[in-house]
Parts: sequence; structure tokens; C-alpha cells
Amino acid sequence: MDFPSVAGRIAVNVPDEATLLLKVAEKLEKREGFALATINLDHLVKLKDDADFARAYLLQDLVVADGNPVVWMSQLADQPLELLPGSDLVLPLAKVAARLGVPVGLIGTTDDALERAAEAMKAEVPMLDIACCIAPPMGFDPDSAAANTVLREAENAGAKLCFLALGAPKQEILAARGRTVTPDVGFVSIGAGLDFLAGSQKRAPAWVRAMAMEWFWRMLQNPKRLSARYARCFVILPGLTADAIKQRKQPR
Repeated sequence: MDFPSVAGRIAVNVPDEATLLLKVAEKLEKREGFALATINLDHLVKLKDDADFARAYLLQDLVVADGNPVVWMSQLADQPLELLPGSDLVLPLAKVAARLGVPVGLIGTTDDALERAAEAMKAEVPMLDIACCIAPPMGFDPDSAAANTVLREAENAGAKLCFLALGAPKQEILAARGRTVTPDVGFVSIGAGLDFLAGSQKRAPAWVRAMAMEWFWRMLQNPKRLSARYARCFVILPGLTADAIKQRKQPR
């Protein structure tokens, strides 16, 4: 399944978690770098207008569905995808890294949150080697010389798999840059995944997520910031629905 962007159509090319874990394990075993993005409705809004973000997305090696609307669109297109939120991928991917003896890096959020997230990850995955925790300063530009410094710091620390918790579009742009600056390192964009592990942000309860209402729960927590964002998301739904139905009718 693919989606429109200002720089070209973006393919969601990994359908489920089992396939994703196999692909990541293969790349880590071969010491091949990669970039993994988790596309959601907010990203699709940004991808319509932000050319830098769209170009960065086109450089992602692996793209999965993060968000029930994306999953529903895939079903309309008769190309079903499993829901794989970035925050749900941290521990499964950490387990893959630990099994293969691959050191990981944590990049983003704050020093305190990174420390607590690292402790939580080690508690769940005792054999995990966390090579570095890097919290870029406020105003960090992922397309700058400072970004190169962060990427090389992670590489020099020995990290071969880095979790990026910078939010979109910064994390995807940094991951795309990493494919050139540090081509042997894998990058996974996870949004608030480390903050959830650290406890600095509270995730919606499992029963809310099961009802596909996490977006509403989040909006209630921060209506001033998120109401406008979700309004923009709803505006693009009719066009995405029509596009998905069109893909269903196309030969594959």
C-alpha cells in the first residue's frame, strides 16, 4: 500500500511485526544500516506540504503502519497491514538487538527521560547493551552539522541500532541523514516511545487503545495543542479513502 506526498508516493512495505523483526534481524546480522519509519495520519498531513519531510520519508528503508486510520485504509485497498505503533516496537526490537549482541543508542527527549528509559529497557531486556544516551538541545536541527555530530557520537560509542525519539519530522529527517553519515547504523523513529518507558508521558490505557480511541484520549490530555492537529487529520480522510479504494481496483 502507498500514500501520496508532495515528493512522490510513499510505500508501506512491511505488513506485520513478524516480518519487521525478521528484516531488522537480517540487517543487524549483516551490519547493514537502515531507517525505519512508522507512518500515521499526522505524518500524512505533513507529507502533503513539507517537501523535506517527504524526501526524508522516501529514504526510509522500512515503513510500517502506525495508527488505525492507516490500517483501515490498507483494508479498503485490500492490502491489509498490522497496526505497529513506534512505541510498541521499542522492546521487541531491543530484544532482537540483545539476542544478536548489537549495542543500541537512545537519541532524543531529555537526559532524565533517557536515563529512566534506559533503566526500564534494561529491566525488561537484561542483556541489552545501551551504548549511549544523547539528548540534543532545544532547537536541534536534524539537517545540520550538529546533526552529523550527534550521529557520529552514537556511532563512535558503538551503537548499531538507534532509537530516535525526536518527534516528526525531526526524527525521520535525522534517520535519512544517518543513512549517508553513518551508513552502518540502523535508525528507528519512535516518537514518544522513550518518554512512555521513562514515565514522563502517560500513554492511553490498553482498553482505550483497543477501542481505537487513543487519539481522543491524547487530545483530552492536551486539547490546546492537539485539537487543531486532529482537525487537519480529519480533513484529509475523504481523499485518502478515495485513494485507497482506487488502489484496490488496480492490478498488483
